[in-house]
Amino acid sequence: MSRRGGPARPRAAPVAAADALAAIDWRAPWLAPVASPGRTAAAAVAGGATVAEALNARGRQEAPLPPDALDGRAAQDGTAAAPRADGPARPRFVPPQALPAGEPYERFVFATGRVPTRCNLHDFFNGLVWQAFPAAKARLNRLQAGEIAAHGIGGRRGPVRDAITLLDENGALLQAPEVLQAALAARDWRALFVTHRARWAEARLWLVGHALMEQLVRPRKGLTAHVLPAPAALKNIASIDGWLAGALTPGLLAAKPFRPLPVLGVPGWWPANASPDFYDDAQVFRPARVPAGRRPGD
Repeated sequence: MSRRGGPARPRAAPVAAADALAAIDWRAPWLAPVASPGRTAAAAVAGGATVAEALNARGRQEAPLPPDALDGRAAQDGTAAAPRADGPARPRFVPPQALPAGEPYERFVFATGRVPTRCNLHDFFNGLVWQAFPAAKARLNRLQAGEIAAHGIGGRRGPVRDAITLLDENGALLQAPEVLQAALAARDWRALFVTHRARWAEARLWLVGHALMEQLVRPRKGLTAHVLPAPAALKNIASIDGWLAGALTPGLLAAKPFRPLPVLGVPGWWPANASPDFYDDAQVFRPARVPAGRRPGD
């Protein structure tokens, strides 16, 4: 995800952002992990703050930012940063014009610990995910910066950068009983959502993709997350964040480990899916591809 700084935005930008943020339904189940800080930040934007200012204010309420937070020099080899006694560092959100012309966005974030943030829904949700999953987002940024350093910014991104972008924009983590994980891997939608529907009471889907959150402001049936299975034993968002930061490696990402999941099929996430017929739409709930030379059932 590359961006340009450009000229300073007019002060009208927070007004437009406030209008966009007013459309968010914070009661939506997919927003539960970020609903409380999101409401607070959205109220600050409604009061005239930029999105960057609102996110920084929220971050100060939670914990002070260490002076060396996300200092790129601490991880030039691309490895995960050592755990901090005071918890994972959070970035500082800055106006978009802080990004120098021609500087890759990911490299700038890695080197400075500052996240250029526009006054729009997309960057608002990006900031909320940074605050909810700081270790995982920092790990993705380190990996992205390492790929740019090794291969440059032009041309094809390659499988690792493609996977990073997919997870960052549309990713989700699923904690669930094995019977649900297996059904998702097989794209057996009827088993996943009808036969074993009651087992979703034991499951939790965590959205980490900020573009997906943005799209869900106006939900539509086909919106799809790219899911990584997560250990069911993890009990809270901090443990999920730490696990994901440790699990993300170039090898894992290059292997394309994601499973597509139409998120409005999750029980309790959309009223229409109470009917089993909801899952008969093969344009959304697509069957698994059969490899060339094989027949279904082989």
